[in-house]
Amino acid sequence: MNKIVTTSLQRFLLPLIVVISTIAATSFISKENTVTFADALEGRWDITIQGPNKELPSWLEVRHSGLHTLVGYFVGVSGSARPVSKITLEGNKFNLSLPPQWDEGKDLVIEGTVDGDKLSGTMINPDGKNLSWTAVRAPSLHRQKQPVWGTPIKLFNGVNLDGWKATAENQWIASAGVLKSPKSGANLFSTRTFNDFKLHVEFRYPKGSNSGIYLRGRYEVQVMDSKGVEPTVGDFGAIYGFIIPSEMMAKEPNTWQAYDITLIGRRVTVVANGKTIICNEEIPGITGGALDSHEAEPGPIYFQGDHGPVEYRNIVITPAR
Repeated sequence: MNKIVTTSLQRFLLPLIVVISTIAATSFISKENTVTFADALEGRWDITIQGPNKELPSWLEVRHSGLHTLVGYFVGVSGSARPVSKITLEGNKFNLSLPPQWDEGKDLVIEGTVDGDKLSGTMINPDGKNLSWTAVRAPSLHRQKQPVWGTPIKLFNGVNLDGWKATAENQWIASAGVLKSPKSGANLFSTRTFNDFKLHVEFRYPKGSNSGIYLRGRYEVQVMDSKGVEPTVGDFGAIYGFIIPSEMMAKEPNTWQAYDITLIGRRVTVVANGKTIICNEEIPGITGGALDSHEAEPGPIYFQGDHGPVEYRNIVITPAR
């Protein structure tokens, strides 16, 4: 090729190569920043909402689906864990929306930003109220060693409500060794708190009733009239919204039944009426109705009393030392 032509071609191509390289580098940096932001958001988050009168708990899990899409699970103040089909990133913010679950109204809309191991933002409830919230990364609660069990403790003395507190106006009564909620009303929780433990509890409910046993006040083991149905995340023996029992062990209503529950970190085992139905499964996060979202802290045993009549007895907890 002629030297003059070659030189001219080089003069033409060199600026073009520089421009192309600059565009490619800018594109790479932009993509890298997006990936970094998405990675910072991925994981499990314990949310605290600033409610009108008190702090309210919630929970969010974010994970990748394929190369570019973020999906997840969300637990509100009430209700069960529900899937998030897509989390949208816009600059240094993220947002998501969820249709109403048990509440009425419009979608729940959540917007937030990431700052290290913390999130903050706002949410618009289905009723239109705008609330602020903050979040911290949920602890793994992984235990390096198996616990050494302490001395069993009777949480209910059989004669009165000493050691228990209602969340609202109390309808619970103690009679002849039985802790009774004769009608829907307040939930009830122990004044003592625990980390890892083994719990034995017996319960009885009338036809169609519904209660629950919250471990550390945060993870509900469902108590429900479910005899004869296929197990789901919302029926007897389930970790509500998260873990399905291996089989249905519910008896007829108005019959005394029993759970033996072991909780070590996030790992739970549930024995229902003598049969293991959940074996050392991980609980991802808090369930709807939790007292708080502070998963690293000890918490109480808490009985749901707002969904119908229920009775409990022989409540014995063996804490880890």
